[in-house]
Amino acid sequence: MKMTLRWYGSQFDTVTLEQIRQIPGVSGVITTLYHLMPGEIWSREQIKALKKEVEDAGLSIAGIESVNVHEDIKTGGKQRDIYIDNYIKTLENLGEENIHLVCYNFMPVFDWTRTELARKRADGSTVLAYTQAAVDALNPEDMFATIASDTNGAVMPGWEPERMAKIKELFEMYKDIDEEKLFENLKYFLERILPVCDKYDINMAIHPDDPAWSVFGLPRIIVNKANIQKMMNMVDNPHNGVTFCSGSYGTNLENDLPDMIRSLKGRLHFAHVRNLKFNSPFDFEEAAHLSSDGNFDMYEIMKALYEIGFEGPIRPDHGRMIWGEVAMPGYGLYDRALGAAYLNGLWESIEKGAKH
Repeated sequence: MKMTLRWYGSQFDTVTLEQIRQIPGVSGVITTLYHLMPGEIWSREQIKALKKEVEDAGLSIAGIESVNVHEDIKTGGKQRDIYIDNYIKTLENLGEENIHLVCYNFMPVFDWTRTELARKRADGSTVLAYTQAAVDALNPEDMFATIASDTNGAVMPGWEPERMAKIKELFEMYKDIDEEKLFENLKYFLERILPVCDKYDINMAIHPDDPAWSVFGLPRIIVNKANIQKMMNMVDNPHNGVTFCSGSYGTNLENDLPDMIRSLKGRLHFAHVRNLKFNSPFDFEEAAHLSSDGNFDMYEIMKALYEIGFEGPIRPDHGRMIWGEVAMPGYGLYDRALGAAYLNGLWESIEKGAKH
């Protein structure tokens, strides 16, 4: 297991590499070229510069999150082969720079959905939150406007202004796309890119849909154990794997998180570990990573990862805003640093317990 932190780059992130380097047990970052749009080729020069910046700070790039998938690929649009060719070129450039993990998602329109970015908790911290009733009362075009004032000036991943300006157009692209069609388009994409993944030993780790059900009538497919197995079986290649995100799969309380982890041995390439607090099955908020602060047994989640021999990158996921910090919602320094320390502590206790 390699403990990491997500970092959006010096132009976009309030958290610095110097600060990340000082978190005990964190040796790498999961990063991206955040300014590039879906479909653009990542040049080798850009990747090389990013890698040098990280390594000069005493860290390493443990993986990329995300090389975003263009909507034409997801919908099977007329230009999908052009964008897949671009994606393949980006993978080749990453491989040439010795980067071997790409987290990506196949979510239509919205990469993730929250109805609040700063819900205040009893302890005074603020967190990301979701209420289905709020979604049901909104038109999709109005979704971003309801949260825009709480972004703290950050460009939120999956909610870029360029994307939000085309919401009606994006929804029109999906009018004839159901779950089966989305699966077919994912299969086509994977079959095209996996030969280059085999060549460069790049693990493609698909991120689950968040929340794990349809939003605004859009199809969502990476939501449960059965659908993950379907995704892996339809393109049965060890490089076709999963990002296990406890917070995303955990939005559906019927998902048994430790059991899902154990079913993914050999295909679980990356892990996001975080906790959620449910007020009802369709009203949840982010919590501190500590088990007692939310609904998940974090010890059992980490124990399942240990038992399958997980050796890949792991990162604490969305943190609370605490101690007056102003940052991209969910991606401040303080609470994620606490989360990393807590998860490292759980791992150490599990590892030592197993050896004794």
